[in-house]
Amino acid sequence: MIMSWKTLTLVVILATLALMAYIRLAPSDPKDWHISVASQDPIPQGTCTDHIALVAKGARAACILPLTPAAVLDKLEAIALTSPRTLHLAGSAAEGRITWVSRSFLMGYPDYITAEVTQTAQGTRLDIFSRQRFGEADLGVNAARLKDWLAQL
Repeated sequence: MIMSWKTLTLVVILATLALMAYIRLAPSDPKDWHISVASQDPIPQGTCTDHIALVAKGARAACILPLTPAAVLDKLEAIALTSPRTLHLAGSAAEGRITWVSRSFLMGYPDYITAEVTQTAQGTRLDIFSRQRFGEADLGVNAARLKDWLAQL
């Protein structure tokens, strides 16, 4: 049996709507996204925005800041929560790690941003990782977000 073009069009529209609904409504389980992002890699000299690295499905950065660990995460929390379509997912300054979820405007694609701090002799080390959940290419969105947030610190 061959489907008519009207039936085929309806099937395609319904499948697209179902996919869009799944992307927007899929739960964000903290145990999957609120994970350690700390690295032991040495930190090069310069500002936080100087060393944003593109990685698979996102971007990451690490730097040393002359603030307490709690102050770094408190400032990042304020920056994140003023960013469009961004919500706190898990963690706290007291825990030393916070994860946020930020959704794209049109499709609602979620990106997960985790910041983790550790005290060092030089100051507070911040490791931050922004990554996408769906797809392979983020078109530079995660690196741009990190650059914006880190510039505001």
